Amino acid sequence: MTDATQIVLAKRPVGDVTADCFRQETARLPALNDGEMLVASRFLSLDPYMRPRMSELRSYVPPFEIGKPLTGGSVGEVVESRNPRFAKGDLVMGLLNWATHTVHDGKGLRKIDPAMAPLQAHLGVLGMPSFTAWYGMKHICRPKDGETVFVSAATGAVGQVAGQLAKLAGARVVGCAGDDQKCQWAVREAGYDACFNHRSEHDTGAVLDKLCPKGIDGDFENVGGRIFHAVFERMNNFGRIAFCGAISEYQDKDPLAGPPKMFTIVQRRLTIQGFIVSDQAALLGDFVNEVGGLVKAGKLKSRETVVDGLARAPTAFLGLLKGENFGKLIVKVG
Repeated sequence: MTDATQIVLAKRPVGDVTADCFRQETARLPALNDGEMLVASRFLSLDPYMRPRMSELRSYVPPFEIGKPLTGGSVGEVVESRNPRFAKGDLVMGLLNWATHTVHDGKGLRKIDPAMAPLQAHLGVLGMPSFTAWYGMKHICRPKDGETVFVSAATGAVGQVAGQLAKLAGARVVGCAGDDQKCQWAVREAGYDACFNHRSEHDTGAVLDKLCPKGIDGDFENVGGRIFHAVFERMNNFGRIAFCGAISEYQDKDPLAGPPKMFTIVQRRLTIQGFIVSDQAALLGDFVNEVGGLVKAGKLKSRETVVDGLARAPTAFLGLLKGENFGKLIVKVG
């Protein structure tokens, strides 16, 4: 028998998530059945998509359950196994509980090579956020040499990779972030042509007119809200929008109306595609080969915010929803 410290969903948020939506518990885990294994968490990924799962909404994944552990992308080590596919000592990546230990049947987990990169990199630049950036940019935005691409949340886990991929494709890349330091990193390190602080620049349209004088050909949308509305108005004919997320709207009690004059989609022959990268699992190998090669060659940079200790995960998640993290947000569990 193993005791696990875990974070459960104590109640569903109404509007903003608050600290009392979470509860830390100690749970006695059951003995393993055939096909199961015990995984000790090493690193836990915190991601914006977790916010909608806290509410009872119809979505692409079921909501978290009251009184049960939240789950998230994790790297862990197999400490006991009755599953023939995994042995004690294997390092794995996949969905695990917000917990020190998880009993798992192995479905959806894959082994990772610790020699390839630091373990937490498999949750960031070699993980789901980077896969999301790669798919949305390569298969939806499809930037061309000389075009203008806009990336909101330019220095987030997804945005920082999306912008660099657009730049490598020859596009002029403009982004926005939540403070001046992030914008400076986007330009100096990630190669953005320009980045503005959306908290201090209140007239988004005027800023976009200045930084994107020829309009916008591709939008990698992570934020939604007023920023997306301003971008939408400035899309060029045959523009492509990869709608990845809308973090500015996740905590709204009432749904935000869409941009005005939706007939613009027809007039400018726009493509707007929402996407969930888990639908593209068949392309994971292509992503690893391409992006892994860029990382190895030093052509792709990334930032991480690592928080030490499972107990700090709820507070870190609240900060994520306010844009307090810089780059990929990871919790070091053990």
